[in-house]
Amino acid sequence: MWIDTHCHLDTPEFGPDHGLALQARALAAQRGVGLCVIPAVMRQNLDTVRLLAHRMGDAYALGIHPLYVPRAADEDLEVLDAALTAHRDDPRLVAVGEIGLDFFVPALCEPAMRERQAFFYRAQLRLARKHGLPVILHVRRSADALLKHLRELPTGGGIAHAFNGSPDQARAFLGLGFALGFGGAATFEPAKRLRALAAELPLSALVLETDAPDIPPQWLYATAAEREGGKAQGLNTPAELPRIGEVIAGLRGLAPEALASATTANALRVLPRLAALRAVVP
Repeated sequence: MWIDTHCHLDTPEFGPDHGLALQARALAAQRGVGLCVIPAVMRQNLDTVRLLAHRMGDAYALGIHPLYVPRAADEDLEVLDAALTAHRDDPRLVAVGEIGLDFFVPALCEPAMRERQAFFYRAQLRLARKHGLPVILHVRRSADALLKHLRELPTGGGIAHAFNGSPDQARAFLGLGFALGFGGAATFEPAKRLRALAAELPLSALVLETDAPDIPPQWLYATAAEREGGKAQGLNTPAELPRIGEVIAGLRGLAPEALASATTANALRVLPRLAALRAVVP
């Protein structure tokens, strides 16, 4: 069984009634994807991801994404805390996420916004500690800062989503109980540093993800020039995960089945509540 540890199936790309998401999820199941984790990104979709996960038989995480911090109010943290409390006994709630820091978007790099991001990040680390949940981290040019706050407010682990840092940063996350998420970006041959990480890190470090509909794999990607010429960008979905896994397995010289087994075990380790859900997957 494959586990997609990070996909945003509630986004507009999947239709207003999530019809395309349901179709994609059914295809993913046919291809061996047994579970998906659907993270929230803002106060307004906390209920959406929860209801969608229940509808699909999947898992979800609740949190406020750094890209949505500019539009978030302090009271949103109280709403998040209340939701985590209300659903604490829901076996499908597996983490606090997607949370973190983004130092890639220029507007988010302004001093006031960096401080605002750190405020929300630290507050959500405290909520994860309060509710005894791991975290799913957004890491974009922010690994060292994320690690600094994690050392001060350790959560017991989780997933560093879409990891693209250095080997030293990878080891630091691993030392704090995290696994590292790899997905479509590793299917591009020019991504040599990322592919080397996927090949050389301990197998126990890796979990797989699509980040659907974002970060499409190479076979779905259309360049800007191609899009201008009329070529459509392919829709990334959890159904692509096994093929992504085959690429990463090839980088490591493994059979895909061996990678599926190992990354599933890793996901169950860092998101322990998944184990109960896996028991009911055919």
